Amino acid sequence: MLQQTRVAVVVERYRSFVARFPTVESLALATEQEVLELWSGLGYYRRARMLLKAAQFVAEHCAGKLPQTAEQLRSLPGVGEYTAAAIASIAHEEPVAVVDGNVERVLCRLSGWDAEDSKGSALLRRNIASLAASLVDPEQPGDFNQAMMELGATVCLPRNPQCLACPIMGSCKTRGEHKTARRAPMLSRIVAHALSIRELDGDHREVVLEQRPASMSVMPGMWQLPMLHDAAVPRAELCVKVRHAIMQINYDVRIRTVNEDDLPELTLLGGERRWVTLSSAGGMALTGLTRKVLTRARLLESAVVAAQASQIETIER
Repeated sequence: MLQQTRVAVVVERYRSFVARFPTVESLALATEQEVLELWSGLGYYRRARMLLKAAQFVAEHCAGKLPQTAEQLRSLPGVGEYTAAAIASIAHEEPVAVVDGNVERVLCRLSGWDAEDSKGSALLRRNIASLAASLVDPEQPGDFNQAMMELGATVCLPRNPQCLACPIMGSCKTRGEHKTARRAPMLSRIVAHALSIRELDGDHREVVLEQRPASMSVMPGMWQLPMLHDAAVPRAELCVKVRHAIMQINYDVRIRTVNEDDLPELTLLGGERRWVTLSSAGGMALTGLTRKVLTRARLLESAVVAAQASQIETIER
């Protein structure tokens, strides 16, 4: 969950996840939709799918017990060098180096290496891996690796590094920012989605959601608001506007209020549609954008509060 996602965003989701799936076996028996529901809003949903596949692999081929060495861990679906080294060193004290983006930055600056030449990136990665392996503390590899990652996350920052507070400044050849490869420019795109609400008995309301087909390369199986044919939304029917970034694209999203009868004419049919009560929508595998929109429109607020109260009660038990 912490890969490419901030700790503040992860904490509550992590607690809910381990409360629902406290063991590898319980996770292995879950459906993909159940896992995605608890992952909704964290993004990079391939991580959730691979986590489920890894649990199923462990249950089927490893007698339900996670491997302990980095080499064995890399045999699990979705587990690469970084994750394998992190688990092996922190949980099992194997003296292997963990190299994430923060550690790469620390080692590049420590050694005076620039990272702007894409042609030399393979050699640079090998040099970084070799240096990291030579520095890891064989007696306390887990503590060392976590300290290196924390140093990069809190002191050796990408911009305005806090060099005077750095414990290894005396050995650093850069003492400041180093040259890095220019990031690909973000693209901008305008899109529009339909928000269709209907009243039920009492205070209950339903919203229409659409499931992204399994064939989609991005967020398959997730639930979203139907997409409109036309991104030009009349001002009188504009519900809310939000900004949302996915990978290298910044989306300017317009949400239009659409009557139920107008949905077939105004929207693109991209998958199965379903009317869902707002009280249950918060527990579904919603795309991050859909969760953001429904929350911004104060449609998920009561459901989210109720869910959080339930999670806290479960954890305290």
